[in-house]
Amino acid sequence: MSRPVHFEIHAEGTDRAMKFYRALMGWEFNQWGQEPYWLIKTGEKDSPGIDGGLLPRKGPGPADLQAVNAFVCTVGVTDLDAMTKRVPGLGGTIAVPKMPIPTMGWLAYAKDTEGNLFGMMQPDPNAK
Repeated sequence: MSRPVHFEIHAEGTDRAMKFYRALMGWEFNQWGQEPYWLIKTGEKDSPGIDGGLLPRKGPGPADLQAVNAFVCTVGVTDLDAMTKRVPGLGGTIAVPKMPIPTMGWLAYAKDTEGNLFGMMQPDPNAK
């Protein structure tokens, strides 16, 4: 069985995208040599999850009301309400408001400053 080991965020404004994710998720970004590529540290190696990368987008960005054309990543959060309130102030938008995933938790989808879709999920076995 194969598991995801890395993800990438494509951005028209790499500095703007890094600022968004630093402020919202607390992620760390480090440029990989002299390349226009930044490694993303999302947490400590001994905690569940994967790290990723950020790079300049080549070609047009996502368009509104277009079908999702991505492999959408969902990030575990401890307070979904607080996170969804922060997204607009950081330049993103809420694409799908908070909804229950019965017995699993609460899920919402947002778009970052570059129009990329991502999920945020708060575990809660009592969600209905």
